[in-house]
Amino acid sequence: MKTVRHLFNKYQDVLLYIIFGGLTTVVNVIIFSVCYNLLHTGHNIAYAMAWFWAVLFAYVTNRTWVFHSTQVKKTAIFKEIWQFYTARIMTGLIGYAILIFGVELLRQDANIWNIIQNVFVIIANYILSKLIIFKKGRLHDN
Repeated sequence: MKTVRHLFNKYQDVLLYIIFGGLTTVVNVIIFSVCYNLLHTGHNIAYAMAWFWAVLFAYVTNRTWVFHSTQVKKTAIFKEIWQFYTARIMTGLIGYAILIFGVELLRQDANIWNIIQNVFVIIANYILSKLIIFKKGRLHDN
């Protein structure tokens, strides 16, 4: 049991990111599907709506449970939010390009390509969050 606990503690942020990244993907896929399939919006509108709600969900879960941010000053939290959304905009645009590539150039199913772009986005977002946004050892409240 000590080995399992030790492994969990050692890789806690990765495991929690996988869990919450998976839940973020679920949020994204459900909202995309509702907008695209039920509300009959175009894939562009569906992507934007799904992205907005998934990023909001991701920020709250990443800050609280994955990276355990200890920022308390408003300016530090604002900087954290700014970096988080800036990174998500960058990866969101790349994800959107992947979606456009699959849907408009290859003429394939938008639902499948939405999942494909989500895999890329999750990996890229973890790297940016771990190394830049919620970096441990960074001076807090600056």
